[in-house]
Amino acid sequence: MGISKVEQQQVIELAKQIIELDLKRDEKWEALSHMAGRNAHEILRKVQNGM
Repeated sequence: MGISKVEQQQVIELAKQIIELDLKRDEKWEALSHMAGRNAHEILRKVQNGM
């Protein structure tokens, strides 16, 4: 069973959004790495865990 044309468009759009988010994440990581240097990973983990 295949997916409809509408569903195909939705799948493609969702894939595009994921790619955009991934690129944005890379940009944000670069900025954090630049600002925090070697501490970037540790800071990210602490913030993720609610400090």
